[in-house]
Amino acid sequence: MLSRRSTLAMLAALAVHPVAATAELRDLAYSNDSPRHRLDIHLPKGEGPFPWLLDLHGGGFRGGDKRLLPVPPQLLQAGIAVVRMNYRLSNQALWPAQEQDVLAAADFLRRRGPEWRLVPERMALGGRSAGAFLAVSAALTLIERDRPPRAVVDFYGPMDFGSMDADLARLGSKPKRRPADSPESAESLLVGYAVGARRDEATALSPVGRLRGMHPATALPPLMIRHGAQDRIVPPDQAQHLRRAWRAIDPDAAIDFALLPDDGHGSAGFAAATIREALAAFLKRHLSA
Repeated sequence: MLSRRSTLAMLAALAVHPVAATAELRDLAYSNDSPRHRLDIHLPKGEGPFPWLLDLHGGGFRGGDKRLLPVPPQLLQAGIAVVRMNYRLSNQALWPAQEQDVLAAADFLRRRGPEWRLVPERMALGGRSAGAFLAVSAALTLIERDRPPRAVVDFYGPMDFGSMDADLARLGSKPKRRPADSPESAESLLVGYAVGARRDEATALSPVGRLRGMHPATALPPLMIRHGAQDRIVPPDQAQHLRRAWRAIDPDAAIDFALLPDDGHGSAGFAAATIREALAAFLKRHLSA
């Protein structure tokens, strides 16, 4: 962890001598409420200021760490900063603590971002698996607060807890996870009750349920979705549910949607240069001034 003195020294050096190479700031505290409230900033080459992606790790809400998230060089080469953050896990706090952490980090970066050459209003929210659930959830809250992100990215995230088991059953092959309805599932442990016992409630707090409750004239930001067609952990119908719900609220919203035909949950295809280049192009298009 960076000490306060070393952080201040690094910031002073950046202010006096803007770096020509990629710069990194690690373990900045966006809140003092938990040791998990830390984030890293990865800056592109140049003086900036830069648009930025707040990227959220997966791990079934109960594990994972920001350091495990890749920092795609294609994003940095496109002039987009990447911010990786940790949030409280489900064995530390129940939902909605995790969304509150994302909102706290976003607010911190909107206030303090210019110190690190970030343009506060040119933010995208994205994540993978559990992190995608958090990213889309936080984006919807920011939309409700009239502070929408410029873009949203969902990589193989669960989007409706209440329908996950039915979606898996339709695939016709053995799931690679405990049923979401089980009291011991990642989703049930996050919300603090068995999803199967309170299905309507679990759906209502999920992004798809929240979208169904929004005013149909609400303007939504551009959305990028990538999901593995062979995913037996978070079924690909979850991506379809999000796309349909997003489109139902805002038919004019830009949606970049694709299923990876041969990929499962977070498998090798998501690290391919073509996927990272598509992400960079999507963000560059929608984070431009």
